[in-house]
Amino acid sequence: TSLSLLAYLEKQALIDEDNLTLLENLIKKTVPSLMRKIEDYKREKAAQVVTPPVDKETESLHQGEKELISSSDIKQLCGALQEGCWQNEQARSNECLRLVFHWLGFKVHTYDDVTKVRMEEVLQEQKGHPGHADGDCFVFCVLSHGKPGAVYSSDGALIPIREIMSHFTAQQCPGLAHKPKLFFIQACQGIKEQPFMSIETDAVNPEHTSLLPKDSIPVEADFLLGLATVPGYVSFRHQKEGSWYIQSLCNHLKNLVPRHEDILSILTAVNDDVSRRTSPSGTKKQMPQPAFTLRKKLIFPVPQGALVIE
Repeated sequence: TSLSLLAYLEKQALIDEDNLTLLENLIKKTVPSLMRKIEDYKREKAAQVVTPPVDKETESLHQGEKELISSSDIKQLCGALQEGCWQNEQARSNECLRLVFHWLGFKVHTYDDVTKVRMEEVLQEQKGHPGHADGDCFVFCVLSHGKPGAVYSSDGALIPIREIMSHFTAQQCPGLAHKPKLFFIQACQGIKEQPFMSIETDAVNPEHTSLLPKDSIPVEADFLLGLATVPGYVSFRHQKEGSWYIQSLCNHLKNLVPRHEDILSILTAVNDDVSRRTSPSGTKKQMPQPAFTLRKKLIFPVPQGALVIE
C-alpha cells in the first residue's frame, strides 16, 4: 500500500516530513501525475494544516476508502527505488575498482551505461590500444545484470562473456599475446539462490560440483575469468558498500598485493570471504568462481603509496 511504502522509506531514513526529495525524484521519473499530491501536501504543511494520525488514515483505508496511490503506481515506484539503489551500489563498486587498479599502476578507463553497440566500440578500441605493446597485464571488469555465460548491456541485449573475451586472444590482439588478461564479471549468472547449508561431512558429491559453461572462457592461454557467482545463481550487493564480490576483491587486492601474494591466492581468499557472508535473512549464500588458463604465477608489483578506500 501507499502507507506501507512511505513507512518503509521513512524507516530507512530516506524521507521525513521535511524531506521529500527522494520521493519527488522517484515520482517524476515514474508517475509524474502524482506530483500534484506532493504539491498539495507542501501547501497544506505551509498553511500548518493538521493532518490526521496515521492510524486513522489506515483505518479509513481498511473501511474501503480508495488508495491515494494505485497498486500499479506503487510497483513502479518500488521498481525505480530498487534500480536507484542498484545504481548507487554499482557506483560504489566502480569507484573501488578504479582506485585499486589505479593504485596498482594501471591506466583506468571507465564506461557507464554501455549499450550493445557501445560495448562493441569499446572492445574494438581496447583491442587495438597502442599501449598494449608496453603493458604487462590487461584487466577488463563488467558490472551489470546477467544470465549464465552472458551479461546485459544497458539497452537490454545479452552479450556472451566469451564474445567479450574473444577480442583479446593472441590472434585478435597480438599486443597482449603471452600477457595475462584478467576479466572480472559482477553479474548474476542465473536466478537461483544458494541456500545456507550446515557442514556435516568432508565428502564431495560430484553431482553438486558446478562447472563453468562451455562458452565462458576461451581455451587460449593466459586468460583468467573471475565470476561473482557460480553459473545458475544470483549475486548479492550491500546497499551502501556495493557488491559482495567487488568489495572483497578490492579489499584483498589492497591487503594481499603488499604481501606478494599471486592473483590465484588472492582470488582463493576472495572465495573464502564471500562464501562466509550471509544475506540479511540469514538463509542465502554466494560462491564466486574463478577459471583460468594462466601459465605462470601473476604477482602485481607492490605500489609505493598507501591506498585509502572510504
